[in-house]
Amino acid sequence: MAQPDLYKVLGVDKKTSAPEIKKAYRKLARENHPDQNPGNEAAEERFKQVSAAYDILGDPEKRKQYDSGGMFSGGGPGGVPFDPSTFGDIFSSFFGGDEPRGRAGRPRPTRGRDLETEVRLSFDQSLAGIQVPVTLSIPGACGSCHGTGAAEGTSPKVCSSCQGRGIDSQGQGLFSISQPCARCQGSGAIIEDPCRTCGGSGQVEKTKRLKVNIPAGVKEGSRVRIAGRGEPGGHGGPDGDLYVITRVAPSLIFRRKGDNVEVEVALTVPEQLLGAEVEVPTLDGRKTLRVPPGTRSGSVQRLRGEGPPRLGAGKKETRGDIHYRFVVEVPSELTDEQSELVAKLSETMNGGDPRARLFGGSSDK
Repeated sequence: MAQPDLYKVLGVDKKTSAPEIKKAYRKLARENHPDQNPGNEAAEERFKQVSAAYDILGDPEKRKQYDSGGMFSGGGPGGVPFDPSTFGDIFSSFFGGDEPRGRAGRPRPTRGRDLETEVRLSFDQSLAGIQVPVTLSIPGACGSCHGTGAAEGTSPKVCSSCQGRGIDSQGQGLFSISQPCARCQGSGAIIEDPCRTCGGSGQVEKTKRLKVNIPAGVKEGSRVRIAGRGEPGGHGGPDGDLYVITRVAPSLIFRRKGDNVEVEVALTVPEQLLGAEVEVPTLDGRKTLRVPPGTRSGSVQRLRGEGPPRLGAGKKETRGDIHYRFVVEVPSELTDEQSELVAKLSETMNGGDPRARLFGGSSDK
């Protein structure tokens, strides 16, 4: 079987520099990676070919030998070797893969999982910020076996199937593929007598109590990130993060609208017609607003910079606004005297039919 032109496999020529070869490999590997093409056997085969080609051209010594016409024996196409131990390293380097073990079978550090929890706050607490206690259940090392998973007086044994490497190498056609050992599930060790406390997992649920600072200005559904307070990392890896979701009780007066709050202010008919000065609530007390004569029901007056604190504003604290929405309250019943006065008012204010525009300028149907 003729040896393929590895430069053509990667879409480059013999004069291509090492960084450009690496760049070409990364592009092709990403395009054809099995995770990006589930069930596509052609893409999987292409991925294997470019990986095998890069195994040669990406190594200065192997490339030099290849360019001089040397043949390679092994499992790759046309005699090009495909080293399963380098596959894991390549995968991890370029794709951020989750390869569990290195060449020597040593467990690699893994980041702990992120956790989520909820806290309930009053409306005032969400505006001012508060420190709240949080209780979490997270996995921790078993105290009986000290995390080994083996019963007291025993210890895990090296897996005889993979010799402690945690991976099996299997031949598939022209290639040798590595995968986690089926017997030890990639751990490299076998527990013959599991710990009775943790069942051999080496971990138990533990209660963790924290005090979390909730910043001022959170609203319903805000996610507050607490770095490094999630599940512990594995084999010396970093801990995950904790996300605290805020559940804020509604206010009887203020309604949250993004970075602002809205207040509904009732006006009497005389206040609407003549204008007035009305006292309104703020987040810090009370203020007086001037209502212009003829204010329409539903119109809004804004008080700038006196709303909730804005999250993520940095050291310079900024606040949203308060929107006052005016609503005219019309009495459902009138006394005889009120009815008489309204009738007189109607006569003096009769300026034509306000609905005339609905009929093309005339009130006649």
